[in-house]
This record gives sequence, structure tokens and C-alpha cells, in this order.
Amino acid sequence: MSQKTLTEGTQSGVTEAQPASSSKRWWILAIVAVAQLMVVLDATIVNIALPSAQKDLGFSDGNRQWIVTAYALAFASLLLLGGRIADLFGRKTAFLVGIVGFAGASALGGAANSFGMLVTARALQGVAGALLAPAALSLLNTTFTDARERARAFSVYGAIAGAGGAVGLLLGGVLTDAFDWRWTLYVNVAIAFVAFAGGWVLLSNHRDAAGSKLDVPGTVLVAGGLFSLVYGFSNAETHDWSSPQTWGFLIVGVVLLAAFVWWQNRAEHPLLPLRILLDRNRGASFLAVLITGAGMFGVFLFLTYYLQLNLGFSPTKTGVAFLPMIGALMVMAQVGTTVLVPRLGPKVVIPLGFAIAMVGMAWLTGIGVGSSYATHVLPQLIVIGAGLGMVMPPAMQLATGGVAAEDAGVASATVNAMQQVGGSIGTALLNTLAASAATDYLAGKDATSKLVQAQATIESYTTAFWWSAGLFGAGTLIALALYRRGVPQQDADAAPVVHM
Repeated sequence: MSQKTLTEGTQSGVTEAQPASSSKRWWILAIVAVAQLMVVLDATIVNIALPSAQKDLGFSDGNRQWIVTAYALAFASLLLLGGRIADLFGRKTAFLVGIVGFAGASALGGAANSFGMLVTARALQGVAGALLAPAALSLLNTTFTDARERARAFSVYGAIAGAGGAVGLLLGGVLTDAFDWRWTLYVNVAIAFVAFAGGWVLLSNHRDAAGSKLDVPGTVLVAGGLFSLVYGFSNAETHDWSSPQTWGFLIVGVVLLAAFVWWQNRAEHPLLPLRILLDRNRGASFLAVLITGAGMFGVFLFLTYYLQLNLGFSPTKTGVAFLPMIGALMVMAQVGTTVLVPRLGPKVVIPLGFAIAMVGMAWLTGIGVGSSYATHVLPQLIVIGAGLGMVMPPAMQLATGGVAAEDAGVASATVNAMQQVGGSIGTALLNTLAASAATDYLAGKDATSKLVQAQATIESYTTAFWWSAGLFGAGTLIALALYRRGVPQQDADAAPVVHM
């Protein structure tokens, strides 16, 4: 660290901590990974339990989407605020408060006796997750500063972020089959206990941006903008794209986010310093995370329906069916971040990962009414998992690498926001396209025929897979165009010091 940087840190009342032992760093990684898994899997773990919850609480099909949407809305719209709070008030504080809040909201949801109570609990989970997720990622960013160790740590974190949705499907199926839908929420209390205990013992608080102030106008603009975007895309699932509740909120979201960018150029203490976005590799990484989040729903959402409705898999068996994809993703996450990117650079590795995932998605369009899992699903899942493992962990590492310590929380929050908004876009877009494909196939045919209905369903799935392949293809071109050539070099002056 330069003398200037050290002096500035001392003047702001911040003392530089000594690096912890290597074993302590890896225990911190384990605790952060547990917390991140809880946040990520909750985006899908409830999905499999929805039919049981709907039957138990008696809410309508129209209201069903709000169990998922309430979480996404609160989480996405408050992420940047949560990241800045971690920078201002300390990452340990934000981490522990987020864990306690998430556990409390999960317990409330598990005990829900009405639709309103369950939706409220899901929204509170999103609020706590918006504080917890950026704190967890920024802890990782400031704990691992050695390039090789950092690559290995982010390979683990990125694998969890990429595979967490599939793990949620598996765990949701097991808990629903073995116990009750309420346990898909209660399980978070047990996970949170482990993460809280580890965080309390291993972490010490540090405020890198203690001298700054919260950007209230920026917070209002970005929270409103992200809320409007996610809400607009969510409405596209239940309304038409021509509905004012869809395009109206999307326009409002774009306007508010444009106003947010304008304000960040003028604010004395900006919520999201634009220097974080303007680095080419970092900007390309944010876009890579966004596209990956959108395209992955083509795998998780529609393949889940295909396995259960067409192949007759149980919820548990459906979750197990995704395990080979998780395995391939985790293996390639290690290879990509620790071997390929350090040798070849992101301009080669990340576009190649997108291209491999694109091939896997295109291959998956070969499913039919009489297809088998072993020949028409399993190989394709392995290819997709390998491709995404080369994209998600390196992109997350590059998106948060090289930022000043006082910006680590908000940079981490931006990564999570990109993934969440990407998922919302993917869900709305692919659902709409799939529904249109099924309707078009049924036109002029005997809609009462079970064979025709089954084939219409297959058409909807394969359409979603083709569009997911297209998203990954776009990711290939964007990553190829934006990433710099060569291997990224860590700036010793910009690298955050170790604070625990």
C-alpha cells in the first residue's frame, strides 16, 4: 500500500489491520459461502413448495407470483443501499444484522397462516438479503488480496452464486417431500445460526467509508428505478407487454436510473461512484453477470417443468437431476479463475464460456415428448454448467477487483443487483416468449388432444431454450468486444487491505 493511502486511512480514523492467518481467511470464506448460499437458494427454494403452500393457505393462481416477486422486488431495489451501509457502518455489523433479519423473516414465513403474512415475510427476507449479500461479497473482496488465493476464493463464491438456484430446487424438493412446505423457510434459521456464529467469532468490524455520508437522493432514485424495472418485468408475466403496468413501470425505471446516473456526477458523496462502472473489465463483468442471470432461467425454470410434467420426476428427483450441472459448474469455476484467466485473460475465457453455454442450450432444444433424461438432458446440462462455470466466477472476481476498500460494499451490491435484475428480465422475457410459442403451435390444431397439448408444451420449452442460447450468444460477442486483452494486473495501490 502506498504511503499516501496509508496516511489518508489514518487521518479518517481507520487503522490498518494485520493480515489474518491463512487458515482464518479460509474459515471466513466458508462462513461467507454459507450466507451467500442462503440468499441465493431462497430465490428458487420456495418455487417447488408453491403448490403446497397455495393449497394450504388458499390463495389464487393470480396471487401466486407475489410469493416470488415480493422477495425479488425488495432485494433488487435495496441492494445498493445495503452495500453502502456496509461501507459506512462496517461489514461485520451489516453481515450479522442481515443474517438475523433473514432468519427472523424466514421464521415468520414458515409460521404464516395467511397469504398476506407469507408475502410480508418474503419481502422482509429481500430487505435482509439486500444488506447481507453485498456485505458477504465485500468481506471476500477485502479478506483475500493475494491474487492466487483471491482467484480460488472467488471460484468457490461464484460457483455458489451460479449453482445456488439449482441447489434451491433440490433442497426445496427434499424438504417438501419429506416434511412440509414450511420447512423451505424454516431451514434458513439453521443455516443462519451457523453463519452468525462463525461471523461473530471470525470477523471484526471495519468502516472504510466512515468519513462519508449517505447519498439520500441517490438512494431514492436508484431504489425507485430498480423497483420499477423489476416490477415492470414481473408484470409482463401476468399482463401483456402492451399493458401500462408493464411498459409504464419499465419507462419510469429507465428514467429514474438515468436521473440517478446524472446525480452521481454531482453528488458530494455518491452512492455509486461512477469510477466503479467506467473501468472496461469491470463494466464488461457487470454485463456478463446480468446476461448470465437472464439466460440461466431458461435452464432452471423450464427444465424444471419439463422434468416434472413431461418426464414425471418428483420434486426431489428434479433437484437431483440438476446435480451434474452443479458439479460441472464448480469444477470449471476452479479451473477458470485459478488457471485459465491468470494465463489467458478474461477476453479469451469468458467469451469461450458463454459460447460453450450457448452450444449446450441449443443442444437442449432437441428434447421431445418421448425423450429420456440420460440422452437428451444430462449431457447438455454438463456442457451448460461447464460454460457458466467459466463465466460467473471470473466475472464476479473482475467486477469487484481493484476497487478501493471504501467502495467494496457498493461494488459488491452492483454485482448482486445485476444478477437479480438479469433474473427478472429472463423470467419475464422467456415466460412471455414460451407462452406465445405454445399458443402459436395450437392455432388450427385440436387443442383437446393430449398429444397436441404435450407437443405445444415442448414447443414452449424449446423456444425458451433457443432464446437463452441467443442471450449467451450475445454475451459471447459483448464479452469479446469489451474485455481488455491480456491478463489483469492487480494494482497494489488500489487493492484493499485486509480488515477482519
